[in-house]
Amino acid sequence: MGYILTPEEFGNSIQKLQESYRIFAPVKKTGEGRFFDTDVVRYDYVHSAEEMELQEKSDYPFREILTPLSETLFYFVEDECRSKEVEKEEVIVLLRACDLNAVKRLDDMYLHNGAEEDWFYAQKREHVHFALIGCPESFENCFCVSMGSNKADNYVFSVDEADGEYRIDVKDGEFNDIFSAGKPTDVVPASVTENKQKVSLPEEFPASIRNDELWNEYDSRCINCGRCNFVCPTCTCFTMQDIFYTDNGRVGERRRVQASCMVDGYTTVAGGGQYRRKNGERMRFKVMHKIYDHKKRFGYNMCVGCGRCDDVCPEYISYITILQKAAKAAEEAE
Repeated sequence: MGYILTPEEFGNSIQKLQESYRIFAPVKKTGEGRFFDTDVVRYDYVHSAEEMELQEKSDYPFREILTPLSETLFYFVEDECRSKEVEKEEVIVLLRACDLNAVKRLDDMYLHNGAEEDWFYAQKREHVHFALIGCPESFENCFCVSMGSNKADNYVFSVDEADGEYRIDVKDGEFNDIFSAGKPTDVVPASVTENKQKVSLPEEFPASIRNDELWNEYDSRCINCGRCNFVCPTCTCFTMQDIFYTDNGRVGERRRVQASCMVDGYTTVAGGGQYRRKNGERMRFKVMHKIYDHKKRFGYNMCVGCGRCDDVCPEYISYITILQKAAKAAEEAE
């Protein structure tokens, strides 16, 4: 069922929605960007429709709602431990098609990547619902069409803001009453059909790609800051931290903290060994995981083509160019 709402009707619908859900959406933060006089669009809880940024691409992804930067898993006291109580509040997250496809990748890693699902992730995931923000045109550095993530249909409702009105497509019938003040009509969410940036990847990569010279360039260019990982909607690397409240180390908590495969220390093991010392080796690991390893296991690429890694890199390293170089190297190896 579809509806067309005026700004006032949409605002009232959001207020009504908040009676049962907390709403997590892109918000423009004025003057909070990487530089003193720049803005940033990142996710936050909103209390009104006016706070939502539905036109610009968010600089950071939605995933903090499912995988926080730091989260307490359990507390321990002497010989006992107890899990942190999980909030049961229902949440709706508004995101674009690339990010909505990224949710499926996160579910793969935390719920379907072994014999047991991640209990902590599953508890949160059960209470999170997703609404689609329509994308009428491509943003800079996006290549979602190439990655097949320019469309999504696993949403409870969609929102398209254009020409002073809001077009809503309701997939879950429970939300019809929320938007019933609008004019009923057929609505198809806007989706990108072409990007300026294009990538064509082969079905298979030869083993020789591991030692290809293309990775050597990033030994010097990459400064292993990890920004590309922290803005990626599909990255799942984390580390564990034990916080001790007492000197005897028998009272405290264990936290799961987001980490980056690109930074120093991530692959360090007992005895000081390190699997990937060079930045080029780390780049190879990250890239091939996104476009090969995940696909071998789950049938589709992990990367969704949002382009945020290109947007944020302080060294202007183009991930898109890396993919094109890897594809060319695979073709030449054939």
